Amino acid sequence: MSKIAVLGAGSWGTALSMVLVDNGHDVRLWTHREQQAEEINGSHRNDRYLKEIDLPAELVAYTDLERAVHEVDAILVVVPTKAIRQVASQLAKVLHHEVTLIHATKGIDPDSLKRVSEMLEEELPRSLYRELVVLSGPSHAEEVALGQPTTVAVSSRQIEEAEIAQDLFINERFRVYTNPDLVGVELGGALKNIIALGAGISDGLGYGDNAKSALITRGIAEISRLGVSMGASPLTFAGLTGVGDLIVTCTSPHSRNWRAGHLLGKGYAMDDVLEEMGMVVEGVRTTKAAYRLATEQNVELPITMGLYKVLFEDANPKDVVDQLMTRGRRHEMEDLEYGLGGHFSR
Repeated sequence: MSKIAVLGAGSWGTALSMVLVDNGHDVRLWTHREQQAEEINGSHRNDRYLKEIDLPAELVAYTDLERAVHEVDAILVVVPTKAIRQVASQLAKVLHHEVTLIHATKGIDPDSLKRVSEMLEEELPRSLYRELVVLSGPSHAEEVALGQPTTVAVSSRQIEEAEIAQDLFINERFRVYTNPDLVGVELGGALKNIIALGAGISDGLGYGDNAKSALITRGIAEISRLGVSMGASPLTFAGLTGVGDLIVTCTSPHSRNWRAGHLLGKGYAMDDVLEEMGMVVEGVRTTKAAYRLATEQNVELPITMGLYKVLFEDANPKDVVDQLMTRGRRHEMEDLEYGLGGHFSR
């Protein structure tokens, strides 16, 4: 049995905590909300994020970060991207021993253009962890919390650390693969949220499966182009954290990014969408980050550019989709070859 602190009591942090409890670990779930901690400890529910799901009685919530991480073997960070630096800075002040450090947050900071692992590395002294591990893959928190079969990947620069994380999480309902491509695993999980927004918009506009299938397929080409330009392996995007995560996020109302896009396609304003969601929609911030990265690295991302116009320039979603459908003629294999490591940009 390991002692594990999970930082972030949203839907994903709570669901992963349940997996760890099922595996027999001593799990402390940290939240900065006193009322949420009282609900988890008192009624064993977290209804704002996982409605009508009973949490294990062994799962204990903390609001005191120092107490939560005291003498733990591992720390799992699952807070929104915008809170990563703040929480990591707080953690650096109260953690006094070396741990296995894992994060399961899917996003890119639109200001610094840093991945989550890079932000954690900048904020936390290296003496506090051996090597950072990323957990990502096609996984709805609601299904994980219900014990439905799920498969994810973990990645680290040191295979030993990835295998430690694999052992912590793996069971008969939650299968965990290792993948050596940390950059690709992290980028796939972040960038797919952009395409999920687009898939939601397409559904909200009333377009059918043909349109969404094209969007998903062209979306993986965009993710691969940007990922390869940033040092990722193209093969990663054909796996769980690429195609796998893209499918699950683009095709289900469980996905908050799909739901946000669906509301946009229905004609809701961006501010109203975010208010209606009541939870962080990582794809919005990631779209801004990917737009900047594509511009700086001269990588063509037409879907991302179109979504940027919808989210930040008040463009009409239907007009953007129509523009994507009327782009100049192209050769599909050129894009596929580029995603598989070619060096030309279209």
